[in-house]
Amino acid sequence: MNISGLTKSIFVAASFWVCVFSQASFANDADIETLGKKVTALSKAMIDADGKALNALSSPALSYGHSGGHIENQAEFIEKIISGKSDFVTINVNDQTISVSGDTAIVRHTLTADIKDGGVPNTIKLGVLLVWQKQGGDWKLLARQAFKFPSQAI
Repeated sequence: MNISGLTKSIFVAASFWVCVFSQASFANDADIETLGKKVTALSKAMIDADGKALNALSSPALSYGHSGGHIENQAEFIEKIISGKSDFVTINVNDQTISVSGDTAIVRHTLTADIKDGGVPNTIKLGVLLVWQKQGGDWKLLARQAFKFPSQAI
């Protein structure tokens, strides 16, 4: 292969990889925007006690972990919200980060909420890790784990 042919091959290969990485970045940006909207929709559905929306946003394989160590499946999570046993009055999300790797995304944030558990008002501030998975082209909540900050630990 002569220098001209080698240069052409390098240019073609470089162009290919630029296109691949540009498409990955574009898809990642679109997924990050979509996931931000999903987190907002999840918060709204929890405040509104909207079982239909909670079902649509979450995976049937959901593992929902509370900061006290209790774990719920999808049905238990939704029932607790719609029954009012866990009543979210407000939810504020701060310091959110979203990272996407293929069909899996990790969302971390600080959640501050006014709640009424068993009718007793309380304000909580927790760290939250959400794992979302793209299922059938749609992002579904697969796992959630809340944790207390060190100053709140028992």
